[in-house]
Amino acid sequence: MVSILQSLSKTIHLSIILAIILFLGLFFGGGEFAFDQIFWSWLFRYFHVLAGVMWIGLLWYLNFVQIPSMPKIPDEQKPAIGKVIAPAVLFWFRWAAFATIITGLIVAYLNGYAHEAMTLGIGSGGGKNTAIGIGMWLGLIMAFNVWFIIWPNQKKALGIVECSPDEKPKAAKTAMLTSRINTLLSLPMLLTMVMAQNLY
Repeated sequence: MVSILQSLSKTIHLSIILAIILFLGLFFGGGEFAFDQIFWSWLFRYFHVLAGVMWIGLLWYLNFVQIPSMPKIPDEQKPAIGKVIAPAVLFWFRWAAFATIITGLIVAYLNGYAHEAMTLGIGSGGGKNTAIGIGMWLGLIMAFNVWFIIWPNQKKALGIVECSPDEKPKAAKTAMLTSRINTLLSLPMLLTMVMAQNLY
């Protein structure tokens, strides 16, 4: 077991195997399940939650841990963050954002509320469609920020792309402030998503 846990790849593979075993046991042992619209909706909601946990978890790691800790790190150790840790975080961060949006839109389509939610429930009675719609729009804004503001500016700040020495601090500040905007939007986004699933 120790050899499995010392390898992230082996740990994730074992986690997937355990999840599949649980799924099969619950799926076939719990009554009449079918590979119907409800199943596909559930499956993509599961993927949506997984991707969302990765995305928002990394957003909060950046804002609660990495950014506040940077001034406390000695200058000679900062390249380890900028050259190794930050690029890895940003890789998973941006692709988790992408996966969260795509799976969320698939869930909305499969459940038949994509149009009503994107129009914030206007003309369809509000309530659940308004709540999930607000959450979806906040998520879309946050994903836009990740791909079109945070990532391009982080590439400059981290030296992944060429830029002038004057541009680097400006890019770092823009990326940080936009990341803070996403942190600001994260609680309202999660609130409306959970409300839509549990209060209506």
